[in-house]
Amino acid sequence: MSQPSSSHAAVVLDRLSLTWPDGTVALDGVSGAFGAGRTGLVGRNGAGKSTLLRLIAGELSPTSGILSTSGEVAFLPQQLTLDVDRRVSDLLGVSAALDAVRAITAGDVDPAHFDAVGDDWDIEARAEASLAEAGLAPAFLDRTVGELSGGEAVLVAIAGIRLRRAPVTLLDEPTNNLDRDARAALAAMVQSWKGTLIVVSHDLALLELMDDTAELYGRNLSVFGGPYSEWRAWLDAEQDAAKQAEVAAAQVLRKEKRQRIEAEVKLAHRARTAKKAEVEKRVPKIVAHGRKMAAEVSAGRLRTEVGAKEDAARAAHDAAGRRVRSDASMKIELPDPDVSRSRRIAELGGPDRSWVIQGPERVALIGRNGAGKTTLLERLVSGAVHNSGQEPPERPNPTPEAEIGRDLLSCKRPELRAEALTDRIGYLPQRVDGLDEGLSVFENVAAAAPQVPEKELRNRLARFLIRGGTTDRPVSALSGGERFRVALARLLLTDPAPHLVVLDEPTNNLDLDTVDQLVEALRAYRGAVLVVSHDDAFLARLDLDLTLEIDADGGLREVG
Repeated sequence: MSQPSSSHAAVVLDRLSLTWPDGTVALDGVSGAFGAGRTGLVGRNGAGKSTLLRLIAGELSPTSGILSTSGEVAFLPQQLTLDVDRRVSDLLGVSAALDAVRAITAGDVDPAHFDAVGDDWDIEARAEASLAEAGLAPAFLDRTVGELSGGEAVLVAIAGIRLRRAPVTLLDEPTNNLDRDARAALAAMVQSWKGTLIVVSHDLALLELMDDTAELYGRNLSVFGGPYSEWRAWLDAEQDAAKQAEVAAAQVLRKEKRQRIEAEVKLAHRARTAKKAEVEKRVPKIVAHGRKMAAEVSAGRLRTEVGAKEDAARAAHDAAGRRVRSDASMKIELPDPDVSRSRRIAELGGPDRSWVIQGPERVALIGRNGAGKTTLLERLVSGAVHNSGQEPPERPNPTPEAEIGRDLLSCKRPELRAEALTDRIGYLPQRVDGLDEGLSVFENVAAAAPQVPEKELRNRLARFLIRGGTTDRPVSALSGGERFRVALARLLLTDPAPHLVVLDEPTNNLDLDTVDQLVEALRAYRGAVLVVSHDDAFLARLDLDLTLEIDADGGLREVG
């Protein structure tokens, strides 16, 4: 591991701390530095990655400590809040100069226009070039944000940041909800990025484009010179070595303890022998006294020697133990829904062909942003609720992709069908909007499992790393990863267990270790799984039985 020197660092943190108003500690005395170039910032959910980016961007002020940057900071937050009526040129940050150049070209010589242009006479060409880098046509420049998909809006926002040429740029989970084409465009922009770029992401492909990998762990920000895969290999090797060193140190400690005990037994035996000789008066009193004094000196020296060796062994064992990470992993144990292989669960299809999800099958639904994937899932889930006779849940505010997809399905593409053949479907939407922000974590989960005793429910929540004070915190105070765990826990603790688990972009906002746990759980699940994801690495690990794609023409086809 290495750290950039302060003279070459773009961002320096010195004992940086942040405590939320409710007393929760977000960051505690973090020190470290980011160098120039591209750095992927990783760490477990709740480590404070997004909070750290907001501090660097100036959106938050630290409770204590010092933070310095080498220049202006541009920031793309995890949740991009957009005014749909704004122009794309506004999102790029070029509207004032662009409008002024166009006015002057049209013959308006108002001095205010020249002031607005400054030296940016080529602003339209530069803006169009930035859009082209994002894979978008020049015509996008005069569209409104509302005409873009969510992925396109993210790409435009990143293109605008590049256009500003800020010395330091921060991107928080930029690939969330981006389709494959948009991810490829983002990758191309990242590869040619100038200046300092710090990216928080769970996307392995994006992390492999980084020059360095930084990890936020405990109170330290450590930096490794290389992409994620090299850092992970180094960390795994270092942890293997640390565990071996801990075992070796434990063996030495046990040996020194044994030798101390043996020494004490030996000294006790000597003392008993000397006492017996003194009682039996086998030697003169003065001689016995001399031997006793010599024995005490010798015993003290021996105790000091073996005690020092044991203390040194214990210190070495403690030091070795501190190298070994004891991070808790989320234990996702999906319930057994008792689904037979012949049980028909759901049917998806178009005018020419249908596919039945049957038994414990794992199915992926893919397609470009705006194709209608989320809308198809909502139609399936709504059908299950209707079959159960329950009131349908309140629809959350849809993502731009969902809105576009809904239009395509309801107007232009009515041929796509989704039919639920069971009323036991568990649905985890993309934005996890179904949680009650005003209620605590425990209250949200208990509402889905009213028959489970409180103690048992808290024990089950602990498997999702939801324990202690977090259980009673309001949902509004949780990080993205914590919200996901709460939503997943609520889904999986539902009684009776769902026949079909439907997940929409489940890897968004999850740390990589939690993704590993989710993969293993889904692979072992004895019910059916239907998942929408743009994360190819995640889908490849699920041992899918079927992959369906909503294609460019709005049809549904089998791929792979």
